[in-house]
Amino acid sequence: MSGSVAGPLVRSEHRGTSLVLTLDHPPVNVLSRGVLDALSARLDDAESDPGVRVVILASAAEKAFAAGADIREMAPMGPDEARVHGGRGQALTRRIERLPLPVIAAVHGVCFGGGCEVALACDFVFATPDAQFGQPEINLGVTPGWGGSQRLPRRIGAARARRWIYTGGSVTASDAQADGWVDRIVARADLLPTALAFAEELATKPPLALAAAKYEILRAADPTLDADLEFELDLWARLFGTRDQREGMRAFLEKRPLAARDRFDWESESRGFPWAGSPDAASTPSAGGKRKSEDGSGPS
Repeated sequence: MSGSVAGPLVRSEHRGTSLVLTLDHPPVNVLSRGVLDALSARLDDAESDPGVRVVILASAAEKAFAAGADIREMAPMGPDEARVHGGRGQALTRRIERLPLPVIAAVHGVCFGGGCEVALACDFVFATPDAQFGQPEINLGVTPGWGGSQRLPRRIGAARARRWIYTGGSVTASDAQADGWVDRIVARADLLPTALAFAEELATKPPLALAAAKYEILRAADPTLDADLEFELDLWARLFGTRDQREGMRAFLEKRPLAARDRFDWESESRGFPWAGSPDAASTPSAGGKRKSEDGSGPS
């Protein structure tokens, strides 16, 4: 199967039994709502096409795989809007994770925030030496909201994930590989050919068995992920409208440092968060994967 079909924001190209989905939203593939919807539609196409055995996510941008979510879209959101938008991002990463086909991320340049969360949902990550990963949401007054706070600790362990998420700093490809996440580092010219060669190897495996193996490993690694993603989304949405979120995103858009912040309004701003102990506080997932309120009545 060969040929290509141009599409809005995400280009789709058949390369043998692989489908290469290329993010094409200049200049740095900011993951706007339009990009999320386009990528989701392309993943649907991949699953419905019996000729596709492996999906590869790539980038047409010179300096980025994906620079993250669209901050201009998110900055004015309140908690309700943020919950809907965060649910959209989580749905995309869950779609990648549950696609009954292997998905390979071919990453060069910047892979931050939502872009990092998209790559985290993939089965394999190949990267160039110049690739930079990170979850910088803390600098925007929020946290990862598309699965990063849940998948990153599962991939690299809680101690390393704390360093990534608490500091919001960038991580080199070599450090990400040392942390156990990036599978291979290859030269830029070899990135797509290497991903395609590995995809060809995977395509020789029986497709039903490959899909079953993917689901079995997901089950083993993430038996409570759905409940944990709900917990992440709840906290992420609650952060919208807080002083931290308003100042963090305003500073980003105005290209200036964050203003100094105290905790004198900590008690009032903490209402509804799990550390506050209030009746409507978000709860931690139970051992069975169900979120329960303090009175055991079920999801909040």
